[in-house]
Amino acid sequence: MATVARCAVVTGASRGIGRSVALALAEAGVDVAVTARTTSELEELAERIRGMGRRAHAVACDVTDQAEVQRLAESVYQALPRVDILVNNAGASGSSKFITHDDELWHRMIAINLTSVYYVTKAFAPSMVRQRYGRIIMMASVAARTGARYIAAYAASKHGLLGLTRSLAVELGSSGVTVNAICPGYVDTPMTARTVTNMMSLANMTREEAMLALERMNPQQRLVSPEEVARVAVFLAAEASSGINGQAFNVDGGAIMS
Repeated sequence: MATVARCAVVTGASRGIGRSVALALAEAGVDVAVTARTTSELEELAERIRGMGRRAHAVACDVTDQAEVQRLAESVYQALPRVDILVNNAGASGSSKFITHDDELWHRMIAINLTSVYYVTKAFAPSMVRQRYGRIIMMASVAARTGARYIAAYAASKHGLLGLTRSLAVELGSSGVTVNAICPGYVDTPMTARTVTNMMSLANMTREEAMLALERMNPQQRLVSPEEVARVAVFLAAEASSGINGQAFNVDGGAIMS
């Protein structure tokens, strides 16, 4: 990817898309700091990255806590010489009928899917601006593009994330920092497995019926793989992608064509 190794931070890296993104960046020659709330999975991931010949740094962090995010940044800058790439992948899903919607679910979706991204980006963007180089990648969702039943809070948080992406792209663009989003459809991850469980309860479906319903949302009749999403992240992180800014890339088999 670069003559001099670039350095990245990936949030929500312990499993699913985040793990795949961290490994794909390492394979592309990037040193990677990984963070999530689960220490044991992070350490295993960091060891695997080191086994690929790249530097790795693992930091447990709750990205919804601003003080913890500041400690994360301090730890990363002690371990790595700079941060060139930030992948805001940490997130969560949740579903509820709106009429009986729990206020706590609303606040939790906004906190993890939007406010945490504000905290993390604010912690790392200033150094990117100073060095006049950076790639900020937001992991959004097709729910940032359209609404659906039972996901009012989740969709609102992801729509907000897309708005943040576009605003930062305009504000930071002249400093050599690009800001883009990836909008996956349903991906074969533990998060989707939890979505299936919620669908079983809310829509009175069997597990097989719920899984089939998700697969049918994709014209390719399947779930997207985490590795497919990771390849888009590596593309957006590359120096050759300097002209791509403020964009949102769907990875959903053609479900949303806008």
